[in-house]
Amino acid sequence: VISSLLVHCFYFRGGAELLFDGVKKHQVTLPCQPEPWDIRNLLKWIKQNLLKERPELFMQGESVRPGILVLINDADWELMGELDYKLQDQDNVLFISTLHGG
Repeated sequence: VISSLLVHCFYFRGGAELLFDGVKKHQVTLPCQPEPWDIRNLLKWIKQNLLKERPELFMQGESVRPGILVLINDADWELMGELDYKLQDQDNVLFISTLHGG
C-alpha cells in the first residue's frame, strides 16, 4: 500500500530559520512512498530538500542536534515517540533552536 500524499507545515524559529534562507514557515506536500512517513525520514527529506546551509547546526546523525526543540502539533516530540512518530495529514512540526551565539 502506497501512503497517500501528506500536507504539512514545518516551522523554524529561534534562529533555526537562518539555515533555511530565513524562511520560517514551509508548507509541504510530501511525496508518496511505500512506508509511512516518520520523523526520521522527514529529517532526511528536510536535509535534502529544504536545508540551505550548515547542516551540522540542524542535524546530528539522523536526528536534530541537541539544542533544537521539536514540537509536533504543539506537543513535545519526546511525548510522541521522537524519530518513530508517524506523520499524519495536516501535522504541524515546529523546530526551535535554543542555541544562541554570544
